[in-house]
Amino acid sequence: MSSDSGLFRMNVKKANGEEISLGDYQGNVLLIVNVASECGFTPQYEQLEDIYEEYRDRGFEVLAFPSNDFGGQEPGSNEDIAAFCEENYGVEFEVFDKVHARGQAQHPLYQWLLDKSNPGGQIDWNFEKFIISRNGEILGSFKSATRPDDPQIKQMIERGLEQE
Repeated sequence: MSSDSGLFRMNVKKANGEEISLGDYQGNVLLIVNVASECGFTPQYEQLEDIYEEYRDRGFEVLAFPSNDFGGQEPGSNEDIAAFCEENYGVEFEVFDKVHARGQAQHPLYQWLLDKSNPGGQIDWNFEKFIISRNGEILGSFKSATRPDDPQIKQMIERGLEQE
């Protein structure tokens, strides 16, 4: 067990408004990403779905958190976002309720991610990615331009999946 399981004590809301604990994902390797439907990086949904399909049977989850913080590129409702993801990219991983990834109203999840991975840092844009170990430690983080199927990300996921 990690000496800091703060991530798994946190609650988040699914797109349907249901509150759940991130503890439900403990024991899985996670890729947490802030997403937007009208961004130049939006096609990354396709690679996110591809790596989800590749690794999910081994204990891997993609957790996508829509955010309208960057250029107003996620203006839709949760229903609009879910329909967009399904219709355009066949997304099967969990897309959560819209959150603030930065600013005064920053969601506690993003406060935790930044405190643990890049103290004093911030989320610069949509589609920033965090890889989390099975026990809740940050293995690495990647900026928007790094595609989800980048060899560095896949190697990090593989290493995380090999750990017990």
